[in-house]
Amino acid sequence: MNWKKKTLAAHYRQGMEGEEAAVAYLCAKGYEIWGRNYRFRRAEIDILAFRDEVLVVVEVKTRTKGFYKSLSHTVSPLKIQRLVRAADHFVRAHGLDLEVRFDIIQLCGKPGNYELTHLQNAFYHF
Repeated sequence: MNWKKKTLAAHYRQGMEGEEAAVAYLCAKGYEIWGRNYRFRRAEIDILAFRDEVLVVVEVKTRTKGFYKSLSHTVSPLKIQRLVRAADHFVRAHGLDLEVRFDIIQLCGKPGNYELTHLQNAFYHF
């Protein structure tokens, strides 16, 4: 295996571990997990959760070292546009009539020792 494949594999593993930690956090906070890695066209929603009659679209950002950007700037306008389209598709495909909220969960550190930040209403879609 060349270095590029090893790096991609490690990055993917790190992301999956971060998503697992985010799911555990959300469950502990009373969220019901409705889906993970939901794909629509070129978008992927990391976590679809439900709480208090709100569908929560969660983007998970996992890093081993501190973020260099503020958390609210870690998702690009193009990524936001894609997440909104994917969330709209999910809502329509399942015939839902719910408020939708977009959150970011940032995990910084190593598995088992993450510092977690949950930013609710990270951006607005309308």
